[in-house]
Amino acid sequence: MKNGSKLNNEFEKVFRMVVVTAIIVAVFSLLLGYLIINPNFFDNEMANPEDSVEIILQNDGEDYEKIENGIHVATGFVDAPGMKETIQNCTNCHSSKLVIQNRMTKERWKTTIKWMQETQNLWDLGKNEDIIIDYLVTNYPPREKGRRENLTNIEWYQLKE
Repeated sequence: MKNGSKLNNEFEKVFRMVVVTAIIVAVFSLLLGYLIINPNFFDNEMANPEDSVEIILQNDGEDYEKIENGIHVATGFVDAPGMKETIQNCTNCHSSKLVIQNRMTKERWKTTIKWMQETQNLWDLGKNEDIIIDYLVTNYPPREKGRRENLTNIEWYQLKE
């Protein structure tokens, strides 16, 4: 009986090794398959090139100063006094989209800038701070949140069964 149990133990060990080896091979096969499908996986470029002004300029060759319909094409900022200061100081660290989506009051912008200076190594903005805050509050003021308005003037139709 001892020989049979030893044999069973050896078979179990071999079986476990085969299963583990099969799992490892399967994982590496999946990774290799993904790299074949997406060869740029290890590239150092951003996943979304529109998020970087430098990449837009390199890839598209657009004129950086181009304004279209009152919007700075490269960043999406509204063309108004203070735009250049905002671009120079904000888009060095993050996307202009991050700035545009954060609609705040003057006090909240000041608090956010102070936080970035204390924790994110943002430099002293000096006289540009008031220019930037005025630009942001003027062009991207806070919006009231709540339910959307009721739909009106809708031509409803009957679903057919």
